[in-house]
Amino acid sequence: MQVTVPMPSSVPPLGASFETELVKAVANITATEDEGLGINHIFGPVLDLGRELRWGRVEEGFGEDAYLSGELGHAFVAGLQQGKRRGAGENASARMAATCKHFAAFGSPQGGLNLAQVSGGERELRTTFLKPFHRACLDSLSIMTAYSSYDGIPAIANTHMLTGILREEWGYKYWVTSDAGSVDLLVTLHGTCDTRECAAKTALENGLSGEMGGGTYTFLTLTDQIKEGKVDVKYLDETVKGLLRAKFALGLFENPYPYEDYTSFIRTPHSREVLHQADLESIVLLENKGGILPLKTGIGSVALIGPQADRVTFGDYVFFNASLNGISPLDGFKQYLNTTSSSTQINFAQGCELWSNDESGIAAAVEAAQSSDVAIVMVGTWSLDQTLLWTPGTNATTGEHVDVHDLALVGAQLKLVQAVKATGKPTVVVFVSGKPVAEPWIQAHADAVVQQFYPGELGGLALAEIIFGAVNPSGKLPVSFPRDVGTTPVFYNYLKGSRPIDAGQVLDNGQLIFGHAYVLDSPVPLWSFGHGLSYTTFNYTDLQISPSTISTTEDFTVTVTVHNTGSVDGKEVVQVYITDVLSSVVTPNQDLVGFQKVNVPAGGSATVSIKVLSSQLAVWSLRNAWVVEPGAFTVKVGTSDQVFAQGTLMVA
Repeated sequence: MQVTVPMPSSVPPLGASFETELVKAVANITATEDEGLGINHIFGPVLDLGRELRWGRVEEGFGEDAYLSGELGHAFVAGLQQGKRRGAGENASARMAATCKHFAAFGSPQGGLNLAQVSGGERELRTTFLKPFHRACLDSLSIMTAYSSYDGIPAIANTHMLTGILREEWGYKYWVTSDAGSVDLLVTLHGTCDTRECAAKTALENGLSGEMGGGTYTFLTLTDQIKEGKVDVKYLDETVKGLLRAKFALGLFENPYPYEDYTSFIRTPHSREVLHQADLESIVLLENKGGILPLKTGIGSVALIGPQADRVTFGDYVFFNASLNGISPLDGFKQYLNTTSSSTQINFAQGCELWSNDESGIAAAVEAAQSSDVAIVMVGTWSLDQTLLWTPGTNATTGEHVDVHDLALVGAQLKLVQAVKATGKPTVVVFVSGKPVAEPWIQAHADAVVQQFYPGELGGLALAEIIFGAVNPSGKLPVSFPRDVGTTPVFYNYLKGSRPIDAGQVLDNGQLIFGHAYVLDSPVPLWSFGHGLSYTTFNYTDLQISPSTISTTEDFTVTVTVHNTGSVDGKEVVQVYITDVLSSVVTPNQDLVGFQKVNVPAGGSATVSIKVLSSQLAVWSLRNAWVVEPGAFTVKVGTSDQVFAQGTLMVA
């Protein structure tokens, strides 16, 4: 099977969109572009949860929440595999093989270090890490295992996960593959084998998985081991069955070749329209003090400042020099203003590098701000393409094997923001990043804060359209922003009692205020999961839970009316959370169980109904089984840290 990875240069930060149909459309375009090139196997979606923010690969997933990741992952798989390849027979059922990864629990390594151990037990595995895979991947034609160990067992050789749960309990019948070089890690990292022969035998027999290239091709030892009777050929047969099922589903034995007209599949007007929309719906407005945004297109001058202003930053694993196809914010602002025939003057100054403490450029940035009506400072993290990412001597702050000890801005970036704000000009800070940035000073002092997770090719234009109000922001945070790396983890659905709050604080003047839960800081995030502002306002009424009393096997529906009480049209993400009031094991303080993005015209309203399955109420019981326990459940509509409407569900 030919292999590629989905290109982040064409796939924006979809987790922030909270829009399954949009994710499905983007994935479908990815499949269309790759199909013409003869590619049939995509290494995505990534379902690792962004709960350990020091980990470099947070940017690759859909965020911190298992339910959101499962729903968006399911949409991505459906979009990729939908349809049939040209020339495939009637028995073919998909045109692309999605690959859910990394199975399982890979995204929470100790210390945030890639490949490091993941600690946890069966309950955490079931209630957190496996949920997105169960939702998204039962129909995916491929699954990739993780590098790490979980509870002391290497994921690639975890019989319980790969055979007991995936194959026997879930009935998964398609292709499972290792990650690059991970078979070797049984020898070189985990220390559970002392020879390549042992590693190949252990991975095959315990995982029924193939070996991805990029290592030392340890599975080549299987030929002799099978001949010598050291490995039963039945394990190889079972693994090959999964591969053949995937190939038959794709029709690869009928037409595995690229198309002569492959160029007609790439960057079509339709694909650019969908990807542009994805960029727009993924931008999150975090702060907007005094309604400084949106800017009026007739504003006299705008200072574009910062190391991300004239740069195209994509995520890791894009092809070499992919950023040459993107639109920087500076070019995006110019392009947008030209289309509106605006006379607004753009005053650009970089101010500093992403990777340097050199402050010599800050004076020019201050001058640009002083000469403008408003200053927009663009800072953040950066990743590199798949070639530069692995080139010695290069630098980055996100991406595979790029793990960090701190989540603050690197180098002179914060000083740049502070210097611009000190001019007295209205200051908008834009984070262009692959993960949350922990800078409480910016949250406290900037007039507005915008988050753009690494965008697609049209990201610079989309940002301009949001800033000037041509499009109303509708993105929501798929991951919480901590105040400091020392206050992590900060995921919203912590177990009850796990976030005591007696916060301390260090004031701008250096005064120390002591608390007793993080003595000089707070465990409460700067912005929590689900947060995202709009240029309009919304109100919620008429909450109904139907039926309000259910049996342990009965589903229910949450209905609410959303009112746009502002002066502009807007999209709102209705989010439904539940809390199990009393349970036999400790359960999360809240869990997302449903969401829907809805467009509501100014002055209008929309009624939204979200179905919740009874299985979403289940706990992994003391007897190691899923059980829906009778009792009360609090149902909340809002964000993870805000309540707009609330009711009670009874399970009898």
